[in-house]
Amino acid sequence: MRRESVKKIRILGTVLFAAYLVLLVYLLFFAERYGRGADAGRHINLAPLREIRRFLNSRDTLGERAVFLNVYGNVLLFVPFGAILPVLHRHFRSFPVTFAYGFVLSVTVELIQYASCRGSCDIDDVLLNTLGCTAGYVIFSLIKHFVMRKGPKTGQT
Repeated sequence: MRRESVKKIRILGTVLFAAYLVLLVYLLFFAERYGRGADAGRHINLAPLREIRRFLNSRDTLGERAVFLNVYGNVLLFVPFGAILPVLHRHFRSFPVTFAYGFVLSVTVELIQYASCRGSCDIDDVLLNTLGCTAGYVIFSLIKHFVMRKGPKTGQT
């Protein structure tokens, strides 16, 4: 890829990542329609898969929207993190590094939600968020693979 193209991609990636972080903070800490009221109380779940199982098994009672937001929404919310971060700096093009940053961000979010009473602290959210980050990294890797494959051919006139 040409140097100007790489620079434009990084600038676009930075803008998208900043917008994503603002949206992430809003959704995780301030969106009252998603249970982020000023005093939602302190709730904690440290039993892996408990809430995921509860949501999936109680689909009829809780409703499809609640199941989607709590299970699939947590995955989708972190896909951009894993997909955009490697675009910004080569340090994040290592799966273990991006995975670790996604995990740490998710744990940090859960602890802040617990401390601020703006959501529940849930190990399942950490698992789902980290899965989303991993999916984002896989998407980045696939796009990178196909872009590099279609790169300029040398020796042709």
